[in-house]
Amino acid sequence: MKLHSDDFTDGHRLPTRFAAGQPDGTGQATFSDNVNPHLAWSDVPAGTQSFVLICHDPDVPSRGDDVNQPGREVPASLPRVDFFHWTLVDLPASLREIARGEFSDGFTTKGKAGPATLQGARHGLNDFTGWFAGDPAMAGQYFGYDGPFPPFNDAIPHRYVFTLYALSVPKVAVDGAFTGPQVRAAIAPHVLGQAAITATYTLNARLL
Repeated sequence: MKLHSDDFTDGHRLPTRFAAGQPDGTGQATFSDNVNPHLAWSDVPAGTQSFVLICHDPDVPSRGDDVNQPGREVPASLPRVDFFHWTLVDLPASLREIARGEFSDGFTTKGKAGPATLQGARHGLNDFTGWFAGDPAMAGQYFGYDGPFPPFNDAIPHRYVFTLYALSVPKVAVDGAFTGPQVRAAIAPHVLGQAAITATYTLNARLL
């Protein structure tokens, strides 16, 4: 399979409008447009019955001690973990494209509705659900796409990996408010092919 976007080039910076966070001019960050990017694919394997799309960031700090602390920087040497920004299952086998802004055009406090969404597909929870869990003004179930908002003081740019999976089943065996790791486990026996493209993003003024 092949996957591409009209909105960013594989391995290059994601334009700010597709992120959830942007620099605020003071060295810190504020919310951005949070538009989902265009994605299109081709060379689909024979027998494909549905698609799954996952976007994750593998560069999230494993500890939060220094995160978003003015005058400090999250060290590049810190071990990193996954953060899921978008999990979309049951996309129809006939689909070959997701339009810019089709699934997200703005940031919704307390999260977008789900799991049911466009194209007969379903959205999983993204990891902003856990990130905002302790904040009464923001806490909620964050379904669908919410883009990059890395720490404004991280020493490394983060990578955002968009992976499309072609499946031999029409529906993924997950229900309710499912997560990215649950989908990865559920689809593992059914993947006919996959393709990925990666964007980068940083809010660290030193790296911009």
